[in-house]
Amino acid sequence: MWTPASIKFGAFLAPYHPLTADPALQLRRDIDLMEHLDHLGFDEAWMGEHHSTGAEIVPAPDVFIAAAAERTRRIRFGTGVLSLPYHHPLVTADRITQLDLQTRGRLIVGTGPGKIPLDAHMMGIDPIDQRRMQGEALEAVLRLLRGEVVTMQTDWFTLRDARAQLPTYDPAGIEVATASTISPNGSVLAGTHGLSLLSLAASSPSGFEVLDRNWGVYEKVSAEHGHRADRSMWRVVNPMFLAETRADAERAVSRRIHAIAEYVNRQQGIEPDWAQTPGGIIEQWRTDTLGEFGQVVIGTPEDAIAQIERLIEKTGGFGTLLILHVDMANWEDTVRSYELFASEVIPYFKNRNAGRRASLQFAEDHRDHLIGGLVGAITKAHNDYYGQPVGA
Repeated sequence: MWTPASIKFGAFLAPYHPLTADPALQLRRDIDLMEHLDHLGFDEAWMGEHHSTGAEIVPAPDVFIAAAAERTRRIRFGTGVLSLPYHHPLVTADRITQLDLQTRGRLIVGTGPGKIPLDAHMMGIDPIDQRRMQGEALEAVLRLLRGEVVTMQTDWFTLRDARAQLPTYDPAGIEVATASTISPNGSVLAGTHGLSLLSLAASSPSGFEVLDRNWGVYEKVSAEHGHRADRSMWRVVNPMFLAETRADAERAVSRRIHAIAEYVNRQQGIEPDWAQTPGGIIEQWRTDTLGEFGQVVIGTPEDAIAQIERLIEKTGGFGTLLILHVDMANWEDTVRSYELFASEVIPYFKNRNAGRRASLQFAEDHRDHLIGGLVGAITKAHNDYYGQPVGA
């Protein structure tokens, strides 16, 4: 039975970086963040695949994960996501199995059709074909990962007696997830193949509104194809940045938050009034949406807890909360944000301090007896040693 204590926590990186800093350093900082998340006890970290528009600078999430895995011990890594129409299915399956073996089974394979229009344009792919191509590639990749020999012909790839020569690390297979935003397409695809569900737009007003409906589609399609819809395999994504106070959080992001607003607005060719000041961007992002990012928590651990409880109420429960990571503060404040989340938000939902609270409550409820007993013990020890009452 699902309970809030069963929720896992992680981070989801596209990654989003300002165009003003050194990309070599930005990549190193992302790897440093993976190590920090592992140290703090986060369960998962996801890295995306993008090829254009400047801010999202990892075109090969498997290469990134291979490096980060060598710096970590227990955290699981997800591809967030592999854009299947961009790759031949056999090459995709081979790279997945190699990385799964290198990480000793710590890999989750997130898949999607590809998000950035310029990526598809540069590869000569018509955006209208991307979801169809994802479905075709996913069918082939899943069969290859199961060890099947696949012969398959489409208008964009050919498989002839194809097989993945490496096994998955776990003989039972590897977890595969598919992305869902607002349309039910991701839910249908995941339910059809018995995959995990990754809700990328969970915090946007429109994405939030359809969370429960898309889960219902996922349950229905899963049952129709003989699969069981398991809430523990459902991941929702929400941007968050924490500090001790809201004012501290706002100060931490105020110097660089314009970069993320610029990334969104330049692609749409707009210059809204709210984007002219850090305060305007923060207010817009908190109360409405900032392009694809949905609504953000820029505040305190209490604000994060309230938003997660709102997501729980809307969904009826999910398996993992992924913080959408946006590079909008200096390294020290970024590290502190994740430390606050790990030290105050995660224990709240895991109920890890119930025994400690109960212990203090018992001491308070029985203080007369307990303190009286302590005073009596001290008095007896004094009398036994000195042979006379205390104060005599």
